[in-house]
Amino acid sequence: MVYSCAYFASPDEDLETAQERKLDYICRKLRLQLGERLLDIGCGWGALIIYAAQRYGVQADGITISEQQAKLARERIKQARLEESCHVDICDYRDLNGRESYDKVVSVGMAEHLGKAFLPIYFKKAWELLRPGGIFVNQGINTHATARTLLGREFVYRYVHPDGEAVPIGTTLQIAELAGFQVRDVENVKEHYALTLRHWLQRFEERANEARRLVGELVYRSWRVYLAMALHEFLEVQTVHESQTVLGKCQHGRSGLPLMREGWNTAPGATGESR
Repeated sequence: MVYSCAYFASPDEDLETAQERKLDYICRKLRLQLGERLLDIGCGWGALIIYAAQRYGVQADGITISEQQAKLARERIKQARLEESCHVDICDYRDLNGRESYDKVVSVGMAEHLGKAFLPIYFKKAWELLRPGGIFVNQGINTHATARTLLGREFVYRYVHPDGEAVPIGTTLQIAELAGFQVRDVENVKEHYALTLRHWLQRFEERANEARRLVGELVYRSWRVYLAMALHEFLEVQTVHESQTVLGKCQHGRSGLPLMREGWNTAPGATGESR
């Protein structure tokens, strides 16, 4: 129940370990420090904000439009005894208020659900909520600018991810820059998504009967087709990518990042043992 793809050290690593590594990797790219305020736009079931609060000592807020996600996230926060440092609200990102309220902002797997038409307001809202000198890490699926519509993609956008649209990374970065951000780093984690999808598909098939009981044959088969198609895309299709982008809201032209690129992912503020 961790949103989007894991981050693997090797192809045979287990999914749980790789997902925890992903959470830590994002926290390091954000350069989280003790006491900072973090916003997770589209927080899923709360894994990232819980991890950030536990390991990096931040005040973490998450938003989602899913009541089911919010319910489980709040249960997890209570179990972890993090009610003072973690909060989840059911909220549309466009309705967020509080200019320059956060030191860091993150969003994982959100942008591909918006499409090109809504990316300008998405990045503008993140810019407004972020304090000068802050960082926004955005992760999402992208397609190549010359990519043709893949077989089955219209089915997915209609029945699995309604209104979804994977936007070329160049277009995404241009929109982010127009909102005011400075692009500091772009990493394609395509191979990690393929490995994650292999785990998801295997687990889905292993629990097929349970899935059928919960949602019925039609929904089960729709998601089975989707997972298999997505795995094929990330393994075989050159024009499908998953990008992690580090965006800076520079202060007087200064990013505040280390001079050497090797130091970007060495976060200064971890409070507990992390990978």
